[in-house]
Amino acid sequence: MSDEQAQYSMKAKRAAQILLFQRHRQPGVKGWELRKALGKDYMKVIGLLEGEMEKIGLRVKVLYEGEVEPKKATEEQLEKARFYITLANPMSATDMIMTGWRVDEVAVLAVSIAYIMSKQGKAPRKEIEKILKEKFPSWQTELSLDRCLRRGYLVESEDGTAYIGWRTRAEIDQRTLQSLILHKETRLPE
Repeated sequence: MSDEQAQYSMKAKRAAQILLFQRHRQPGVKGWELRKALGKDYMKVIGLLEGEMEKIGLRVKVLYEGEVEPKKATEEQLEKARFYITLANPMSATDMIMTGWRVDEVAVLAVSIAYIMSKQGKAPRKEIEKILKEKFPSWQTELSLDRCLRRGYLVESEDGTAYIGWRTRAEIDQRTLQSLILHKETRLPE
């Protein structure tokens, strides 16, 4: 292994450590923090790390400020973006339950996200609760929605409007969710 390869290997290990351990209230690391820790070529290091993470079913997800992901990110956009490590493939229902989620809570989250997506990215919480209360008890609806808010899957403004949260953008493939709801032929792992 050449000196350059060894150096990049060490930087990739450092990047994994930085990304895996939560330092702030919100997990992940801003691009400028990675640049500071890894150097100007941090995106090359992230690319190397992604290759290693793929081997164990993980990936590095980049969330840019705003809702739209740029086709080709500028250096400024990368520095403001937040980098996360997420699963490369959807979880099976069994694995989801093993992480502490109940099936009905997953259903509440899926319905909430789908409804918000159908309303162009924002919807009054009261409307979401009304829809959920048709299938779930009132107390469970409120508890599950509060849990989704606490965990960052949803965000609620002061006026009671709910939005898609950072964690939904990082962990949930919204297109797949949409196609599953629209009943397109998409299969999840068992």
